[in-house]
Amino acid sequence: MVPPAPAVPPAPAVPAVPTAPYADPYPDPYADPLGDPFLRTRFVLPTRPGTFLRRQRLVRHLDQALRTPLTLVNGAAGVGKTLLVADWAAGREEPVAWLTVEAGDRSPGVFWAYVLQALRSRGVPASGAVGFPADPSRVDGRLLAALAAELSGRDEPVVVVLDEYDRVTAPEIAEQLEFVLHHAGQGMRLVLVTRTEPLLPLHRYRAAGQLTEIRAAELAFTPEEAVALLELHGLSIPVPAARALVDRTRGWAAGLRLCALAARESADPEVYLKEFEADRSAVADFLLAEVLMRQPEETQDLLLRVSVLERFCPDLANALTRRTDAERLLVGLHRANAFVEDLGHSWYRLHPLFGEILRAHLRVRLPGLEPELHRRAARWLRSSGFLPETLAHGAAAGDWGFTAGALVDDLAIGQLFTGLRSEDLDQLFSRMGPEATSPAAHLVRAARDLSRCDLDHGLAHLHHAEEGLNADVPDASEVAAALLSCALLEALAARLTGSPVRAERAARAAGELREEVPAHLLDKHPELTALLLTHLGSTRLWAGRFEDARAALTAVAGAPGDASTVLPREEAMGHLALIDYLNGWLGRAERKALAAVSEAERFSLPPPCGSGLVRLVLAAVAVDRDELDRAQALLDETDRLHRAMQDPVTAAGRAIVTARLLLVRGHAGAAAEAADPAVSAAVASPWAASHEALVASAAHLAEGRPEEAAEVLRGVSADQPAFAVEAARIQLAAGRAVAAIDLLDGVRTGGRTGPAVTVRAALVRARAAEEAGDTATARRLVEHALLDARRERLRRPFLDALPWIRPLLATAPLHELAAGWLTSGPARSDDPPRPEAGPSPLVAAELSGRERDVLERLARMMSTEEIAADLYVSVNTVKTHLKSVYRKLAVNRRGDAVRRARDLGLL
Repeated sequence: MVPPAPAVPPAPAVPAVPTAPYADPYPDPYADPLGDPFLRTRFVLPTRPGTFLRRQRLVRHLDQALRTPLTLVNGAAGVGKTLLVADWAAGREEPVAWLTVEAGDRSPGVFWAYVLQALRSRGVPASGAVGFPADPSRVDGRLLAALAAELSGRDEPVVVVLDEYDRVTAPEIAEQLEFVLHHAGQGMRLVLVTRTEPLLPLHRYRAAGQLTEIRAAELAFTPEEAVALLELHGLSIPVPAARALVDRTRGWAAGLRLCALAARESADPEVYLKEFEADRSAVADFLLAEVLMRQPEETQDLLLRVSVLERFCPDLANALTRRTDAERLLVGLHRANAFVEDLGHSWYRLHPLFGEILRAHLRVRLPGLEPELHRRAARWLRSSGFLPETLAHGAAAGDWGFTAGALVDDLAIGQLFTGLRSEDLDQLFSRMGPEATSPAAHLVRAARDLSRCDLDHGLAHLHHAEEGLNADVPDASEVAAALLSCALLEALAARLTGSPVRAERAARAAGELREEVPAHLLDKHPELTALLLTHLGSTRLWAGRFEDARAALTAVAGAPGDASTVLPREEAMGHLALIDYLNGWLGRAERKALAAVSEAERFSLPPPCGSGLVRLVLAAVAVDRDELDRAQALLDETDRLHRAMQDPVTAAGRAIVTARLLLVRGHAGAAAEAADPAVSAAVASPWAASHEALVASAAHLAEGRPEEAAEVLRGVSADQPAFAVEAARIQLAAGRAVAAIDLLDGVRTGGRTGPAVTVRAALVRARAAEEAGDTATARRLVEHALLDARRERLRRPFLDALPWIRPLLATAPLHELAAGWLTSGPARSDDPPRPEAGPSPLVAAELSGRERDVLERLARMMSTEEIAADLYVSVNTVKTHLKSVYRKLAVNRRGDAVRRARDLGLL
């Protein structure tokens, strides 16, 4: 497809003149139609400085100019357009006619006189048939036709470069240029170097594949190119530092060069490039002179005011200027490449450095206006539904009552706990001073304090908020969102204090308030309901009401997930996994815990996140499988968590894992000390208390005090099957067989207990039978225990049963059941069972195909860079996969990952 040929431009209607429409070809080759001498510097390629960096990727792209009639190099001031094209032109064998356009060339006659002179300086055209414009205001169509015909007959094309073409604003010149370009055919290649969009039908050339374009994004320096440019200035800067500089300058060539020149005078160039103040640098002088001061007064005012914004649309800009012309001005600024970037959908932003400089200039030119601009922006953004930006500008204005009110009224206070924006919000409101005394301000303070488990201050602020909300409010619906936020914080306080009554009361209040809150707010913030139910489920779990807890937690874990609810969903699944573990279902617990970890990864929450309960459950499962190193690694990982949300359930979970790990490693005294979860709760937890008693009893037994061990077990209830079975084991080991069997007979499972409970119960009964001389019954019970345990890879109960179980495992039927997962090789009567890791289908399923690829190459001792090259991915991608593999295998080093993968049958 070829653009249709434009008609020969008619001569403009001008008064008749007695002279010919064009003059003799060479009346005076050194004068234009105005009689002024030609300025030869305008036809000379600009000189490249010694610090000029040739960028081959751009040179290769410019080479396409020889294959298309039109080439456009379009970018803002200082992006390196002119030097790029001049360097390329200097290396061409084809004739290149260069013309630097000036403001006086707006008249057609003057413009074409200079174009023809540029061509003649390169020996084009060869004949004298073209003529020369004699009238500065017009060009006859016959001259243009003669020029096009002369060019079309050339054996090789001439390249015409028009630098600073943005100075040509006359539509008739654009029409004339297009006519010559089209009819010159293969004899001319036109290169326009410009800050603005030329008045040419670019869409037609683009559709026909006859346009080469190099624009701002491509002209921007890459970090590697920035390193090379800085080296030419005598600076050696690492790529990460150069990347930060490129991010700040958007790869702007002039900005990089000016920064390099200034950094050379600094004692520490790298620090200077990282921390330089843009408004006090040569960059500021350049942008103010080349961009801001070139604009009309009204445009300058607009730029200064929108500089307080990260992004803006015409309506928002109008709100700051109190005018109505922002749309026209912004479109013009973007078209003129005046450092105003188009984000799409009528939204714009300023170049970062330009924005910094404008803000500094605003404070000098319009002192005291900046807070008011932030205030206007905050109110417009709030009315338009842009909450994050509303909060940022409200805080910048110092209007904390408005800012806290915006957060609370939007029902967004739960975002302080979701893990996605919580850090940003916490940092933003950390600047709020004591002068802010509105109920919303107190609510925000309460949320921040409770997120750190500072109950005293949190509850005090919550009390002040509730008092303010209940005072002199004729219509409760006006403050329903704030009261619902209060209910959320009450539920959190209940969770932190282990108070199910308080949690239930908060849940009932929340249920009533939901009817008063606009439905669109509830739909917009599902995290609030998810957090409420998670806190309620946690307190029920702490109180031992497992089924009630499961109901609340399942409502969270099973709800459609999005980024705002990922953290409460992870915590809900972690609590559900703990319930399964306490009921003896190791496989279920592990699956839920791994699903929770995958959920957090899916939404890119930084690992580890949440309260750490998920990893504690995985560690507890690892102890029962006698994977002690894995358990310790998971336990250590929870130490790296921010400990702000260590509620009683999590504290008890950590106490269980730590104490059990110490017990199996033979540190009975330390285990007894670690068994206390050390929490101050309004209600005692039956399962936490039972666990503490069991560990204390086991410690007494290990240290030779069976009577004390038996006495401690009085506090263990048969209502908790897992702990009652463990108590029976200790009773039997202490020589109290009758008490042990009685305790087992009193266990009420209701069909809810899993293999970890039933296997231990079977082994207690088997030992009692063996001690009573009934070996057949003992063997039958051990056989059933082995069958149930093998599916879960449950090894710990058998290891705890040494030495009495060793002779039974040596017999043929039981040996076959234990071989391969509990024992290795032929069992001998004098050898204890040696547990092996064995294949782990659950872990294997959690490794993605790409993670397996990385793991296999890791085992071949390939470096990160070699793996990246082999898989055709980036080094950062490989590092991300490695971190995920380490986490899933519960290791910290490459060698450990390979060893564990081999143990699990993954390699």
